[in-house]
Amino acid sequence: MNLFRLLDAARIADTAERLGKRITERFPGSGLSGVAESLRHEVIAAGETATWLSRPQWLVRGSAFALIAAMIVLLVATVLLMSGGVELFSSVADFLQGIDSAVNEIILLGAASYFLIGWETRRKRRRALRALHVLRSLAHIIDMHQLTKDPERLLMPEKATPSSPARTFTKFELTRYLDYCSEMLSIISKVAALYVQNFDDPVTLAAVNDVEQLTGSLSQKLWLKIDILERVAPGASGAASY
Repeated sequence: MNLFRLLDAARIADTAERLGKRITERFPGSGLSGVAESLRHEVIAAGETATWLSRPQWLVRGSAFALIAAMIVLLVATVLLMSGGVELFSSVADFLQGIDSAVNEIILLGAASYFLIGWETRRKRRRALRALHVLRSLAHIIDMHQLTKDPERLLMPEKATPSSPARTFTKFELTRYLDYCSEMLSIISKVAALYVQNFDDPVTLAAVNDVEQLTGSLSQKLWLKIDILERVAPGASGAASY
């Protein structure tokens, strides 16, 4: 059952590797093939990071609970020592001052305990957010590669200016290029989901949702261009320059 409910990092890596080979075979030496190779390495690293995130860090947990226990023992020992040799409340003012001090100590102990209990989550969160930052950067790099791939150039090549980028793709090649970009964005989205598959952290989940929204919006731009190619330039010549 879990086979169809959980993302498999190894299968995502296989998909990324196969996509990289397709891009290299179709567009050898292109910058997009280099991005695909970087994505493949990131997918492999994501599998290792996701495994690390899913495992409990017993050393961190043990250290945190040991420190909490030490603070409690110290507090109790201090109270016992003071109660043995000091008259606790000689007046109402002393009583109120003692209550205030006790409340402050309890609050500080609670804050320190809360900080230590969340120690493991914060360590995992930092690593996950760093990895998600890399994925976000890759998504923007892919968007930069498709930025100048405009379908209308197939319709009006005579409108090019001396500063226009070189156009060498045919309609078929342009469609495949845009489709490859969309597939890479989809892989990035799946890799991001790996980080929260077995790590329940609201902050990391929000960052993953941001990456998914980014890749989704960029994919929409790509498919709009592909749709224009299919609808507006259905008869574009295979020798057309792009």
